[in-house]
Amino acid sequence: MSQIISSLSRSVIPAPMAGGPTTPELVHAAHAVGSFGTLGLGSASIDSARTQIEQCAGIPFGVNLFCPQEPLTDAHLAAARELARAENHLLPEPDYSFGFEEKLQLALQGGSRVVWSMFGTFTPECVERIHAAGAEAWTTVTTPGEANAAARSGVDVLCVQGPAAGGHRGTWDITATPDSRPLEELVSDVHAAVPDLPLIAAGGLRTADDIAAALSWPGVTACSCGSAFLLAREAGTSDYNRRLVRSGGQTVSTRAFSGRYARGLETDYTRSHPDLPPVYPLLNPVLKERRAQHDDAVAYCLVGTEVEKINGGTVADILNRLCQNPH
Repeated sequence: MSQIISSLSRSVIPAPMAGGPTTPELVHAAHAVGSFGTLGLGSASIDSARTQIEQCAGIPFGVNLFCPQEPLTDAHLAAARELARAENHLLPEPDYSFGFEEKLQLALQGGSRVVWSMFGTFTPECVERIHAAGAEAWTTVTTPGEANAAARSGVDVLCVQGPAAGGHRGTWDITATPDSRPLEELVSDVHAAVPDLPLIAAGGLRTADDIAAALSWPGVTACSCGSAFLLAREAGTSDYNRRLVRSGGQTVSTRAFSGRYARGLETDYTRSHPDLPPVYPLLNPVLKERRAQHDDAVAYCLVGTEVEKINGGTVADILNRLCQNPH
């Protein structure tokens, strides 16, 4: 059993959301009411990562990192150049490392109690480093095969992320089509594959009833909710995206947000690019200028299903709604 999870008085933990929504303030607020917060540092600069970690000093916290990816193939780079040309934009030089090593070192030096990987898992040597620093190694998985691989590396906890999740799907293979099994079925299959590892259920959990149901599934020791906290007072969600979330709408899972599969509010761009190739991390820079101008056609509002069920308030308010006894 995870010492972190067993120490909590809440069964729900806010998911680490990269790009701004998860702030040190949100992490502090989660800790203050018996939950556990994890900084989403995958896309953060090294300076920003350092600052956020420093701001969490003194409380238990986690850090979520993107695993380095293989360089894009020549064909996918060519496709990215074509997308950039259509936007009259020069293609930047990609960073496939996401600053993983530097951020890992900052996390361990800064007292992070959890290092949580996305888009892959840790090497056994990396897990040893994490354990030596007194932290736990967690990994997001989307298939039983990924779960088996993570278990072999020695991780402590698996976050099983289903297809209803907002934000990026944590698939390890950028070229793969994400597994479409409903969360309950996926959790069951992952538990059957690695029965000894504690599981966190994630993806589309919106209500206390959803949480109670997920906690009854085999192996599940906690639930992770991301979209449920997008409108939290302590979240760093932009005013523009707060308005989009409140407006609701259809969500879609597509590469047309970033070049990796992610779920968010449908836009003109997602509708006109249904078969975008895997060009992550190069699509965001191409569309950055238009997105900065709040061009709805290319909006980047990553959120899970059933947007209409997302409410605001403080982190404590949201946790109270999710963790209350269902009726």
